[in-house]
Amino acid sequence: MSSSDPKNSTERAASGFSNTPTADIIGVLNAAYSARAREGVGASYAKSVAEAFGYTEEQLKSVPEEAHLGLSCGNPVAAASIKEGETVVDLGSGGGIDIFLAAEKAGPSGKAIGLDMSPDMIALARKNASKKGLKPPHVAFVQALLTEPLPIEPNSVDCVLSNCVINLLPFEGKVILLKEIHRILKPGGRTVIDDIVARKPLPENIKKDLLAYISCISGAILEEQYKSLLADAGFSTSDVLLVDTKKDLSVYYQNGENQVATSCCTPAPPGITPSKPDFDVNEWVASFQIYALKDGSTTENPPTALLRWWDAYPTVESSPSFLTAEEVAALVRDPTASKDTAIIDVRRNDHAGGHVRGSHNWAAQTFHDDLPAFYEQFKETSRVIFYCQSSNGRGPRSAGWYQDYLDAQGEGSHKSTAYVLKGGIKNWLKMFEGQEDLIDRD
Repeated sequence: MSSSDPKNSTERAASGFSNTPTADIIGVLNAAYSARAREGVGASYAKSVAEAFGYTEEQLKSVPEEAHLGLSCGNPVAAASIKEGETVVDLGSGGGIDIFLAAEKAGPSGKAIGLDMSPDMIALARKNASKKGLKPPHVAFVQALLTEPLPIEPNSVDCVLSNCVINLLPFEGKVILLKEIHRILKPGGRTVIDDIVARKPLPENIKKDLLAYISCISGAILEEQYKSLLADAGFSTSDVLLVDTKKDLSVYYQNGENQVATSCCTPAPPGITPSKPDFDVNEWVASFQIYALKDGSTTENPPTALLRWWDAYPTVESSPSFLTAEEVAALVRDPTASKDTAIIDVRRNDHAGGHVRGSHNWAAQTFHDDLPAFYEQFKETSRVIFYCQSSNGRGPRSAGWYQDYLDAQGEGSHKSTAYVLKGGIKNWLKMFEGQEDLIDRD
């Protein structure tokens, strides 16, 4: 059926999508996308969609089943020529399939960072990474809005990937994200984007249809618009290529195991009944692979690409109490209390410069990954006191991660509580300089 006059356009557009603010559109997308992460998708459906867009059986077997959720419109890793030691960022990383495939190519000396707006999807991807034994800094998943500045250092990434995501952003979001891609790429870096592109101008009844928007249709822009946005973002027109992959988008609307035919990208948003579009999707939009190269010569890898290393880990939920230096000193000097107290220095490189005597060194940068072992060592210790230089960042964060871990174990499984040394080692050294029973230097 031609889509020039979709028979149910009035009902489908009744959501009032055309008047929906950008923040609300992102909110609807986040809700629908998070639902997919929590509820999953039929394995046969996910596999058929992945294979339709170029993933091989070998690739699918190499990743956890939950890493691909029928959300792709291409296979960007296959075309990205990722090399050993490169840093790769995936925008809208979902369950993690493209990051896991990229990480394999980048090897142990490379980095693969997935960004996604959905906390549920980030949690799923981190769970999948754990199944594969992958962890930061080699593989990291970070929650981030793609319509805002990305938490990535400038000129730090060799290759940026994205798979069926940019079409979902409001127009101004597309503008922002493409500029951000150019900003984070190294000179000589490249981006490979698989996305849905409009074959011709979309009629108003499709553009105003929220379900069609969620289904990666209504937000699609024309090929020439895409080229223009890439040029405005800083990419030279001679270094941009858009290729129609000629894939059949009707694969999204098949009925598979445990899967109601809904859309390519997400389930229907709350309050809207999922349904197959009443127009020919292939007539209006197509799956494109988009290549762009940033001008300049390739540079060496910077020490890090993530703006904040702790973004690769869960946000702290608890708020451990602070103990003053005087209170901690009293515990250290009390023979009985000291046996039931552990003091943890979470600084990585400056422990030797002076530390609380008897403190244990567990670096904050790897602490979250080490929590199971840390818990086993200290779960019967009543007071576990953390500190860093001033106890404003690493110390409270590590204490919070430990307390969150304790809370998840349930009552009766331990007798431990996390605390923070107020003022950190800086204040401790100032207060107790010369008191060798309180200060040690390696």
